[in-house]
Amino acid sequence: MFKHILIPTDGSPLSKKAVKAGVAFAKELGAKVTVYHALEVVPPYSEGGFVPPSALEPFEAAARKQAQKYLDEAARIARAAGVPCESQISRPVTVYKGIVDTAKKKKCDVIFIASHGRGELVSLVLGSVTVKVLAHSKIPVVVFR
Repeated sequence: MFKHILIPTDGSPLSKKAVKAGVAFAKELGAKVTVYHALEVVPPYSEGGFVPPSALEPFEAAARKQAQKYLDEAARIARAAGVPCESQISRPVTVYKGIVDTAKKKKCDVIFIASHGRGELVSLVLGSVTVKVLAHSKIPVVVFR
């Protein structure tokens, strides 16, 4: 059925549970996984003023370091289960686009993603990465709750 599963993670407790469940799913199917983290773009302005990119570099470096920790933890879970795993970090324009684009680039055939379980009203007002992935993905999406 599925041979390559993309598992996005943001390091949240539910996301960590989704990584474990996604790896277990992959193991049952004999699939490999790519774990993914999207660095959120910090706008180059603050309170009406422009912030030079050099001022943002320390923040991006710290975010990359934290992202790598999330991915290393996910890779350890996959290795412990005997599931082949690679990892990917990118800095997309939007998180959902990063997930969809990475799935396409890595030739994944399913995305296994956590739903943060927010109510319908919050999703309607704020939008949800998971809802946007469901709307824009051309491959199947498994939502873990």
